[in-house]
Amino acid sequence: MTRRSQRRALTLILAASVAVPPVTAVAHADPGPSVEAWQRSTSMRLAADGSLSDVLALSGGDVWAVGQQEIWDVWKNRGTIRHWNGSAWTEVPVSDATAAGNLRALAAAGASDVWAVGDGHDGLPYLAHGDVNGFERVRAQGLRAGDWLGGVDARQGKVVAVGSRERNGLILTGQNGEWTVQETKETGALYAVSGAFAVGDTGTEPLVMRYADGAWNAMRLPDVPGGYLRDVQVDSPKRAVAVGGVYRGPGDISPLVLTWNGKQWREQRLPDSGARLYGVTGDGKGRYWMAGYDPEHAGEPFTLRCEKDTCEIIRGRAEKGRSSVRLQALAYLPGKGAVWAVGHAVDSADRYTDVVESFALKGSSSRDS
Repeated sequence: MTRRSQRRALTLILAASVAVPPVTAVAHADPGPSVEAWQRSTSMRLAADGSLSDVLALSGGDVWAVGQQEIWDVWKNRGTIRHWNGSAWTEVPVSDATAAGNLRALAAAGASDVWAVGDGHDGLPYLAHGDVNGFERVRAQGLRAGDWLGGVDARQGKVVAVGSRERNGLILTGQNGEWTVQETKETGALYAVSGAFAVGDTGTEPLVMRYADGAWNAMRLPDVPGGYLRDVQVDSPKRAVAVGGVYRGPGDISPLVLTWNGKQWREQRLPDSGARLYGVTGDGKGRYWMAGYDPEHAGEPFTLRCEKDTCEIIRGRAEKGRSSVRLQALAYLPGKGAVWAVGHAVDSADRYTDVVESFALKGSSSRDS
């Protein structure tokens, strides 16, 4: 397989989603409240060909990110967990770091109760639990070779991870040290979970599962042929946003945003673009940001902001040496009036570099006070 064909295959894998050597801490200025505008782009300086898949902010001085390094080498490829303490990024040790492949998602029930999921090099899904002092791999009962995990959510005393098993969705639930696995009745896969909602697709249309009365069941959605969902932000039982896209043909994908009002899901009207949306975050007050990639402006970081019925595209500045930038996930920093997005940039030689993009929010000083 050529490097370019490898890149195309890897792009599909990363789009479906989203630590051994010493790390030099990388300073990253904390953007303060100002106008809503991109601040600066930086990198955690992962090993060669690194990419970040998810980011989680508990506070301005407690931010987590996961991803993978050396993505082109099947044997050297390894997951990484990074932590921001307010002034620098550092790598957090994992007990069996060489066993972790791509780490896709993060969740936390508290500062000392953080979870990460992804792939294991042994063919099993990789599930890790820890804090700033280190992570241990958790061997959950019921998982088997070939299972895939793409998203995780953690609340006090309970963890839920979602993915797929063969042709159906998979939901892994951990409580009091006991794990249960549920296969959905629907074909397809689940990519993200938050609270009582899990999202994905059936292969032909979007899929949203809801937990109620002790069971997960599919919800009624607008008719969107070719649609899929990759992330969900849940503010309350009456307000949630799910993001993804609509596949219309080879190379022809349009963004998709569904909103929940407590009674039904509806499709959000969006500005015209061929952008792919991968992640969503919100301020808990009805304002949301979506991360992605726009092939028509490949070198510019891309986000979409939605509030009520209005959505606006926010583009970053193209930087020399980057042929494309793909943002996989983002996080709202409580009290900081800022959003951070993570992903990777690709240069003309198909080399990957992890990126952390940030921007301050218009009107943040009043909304966050």
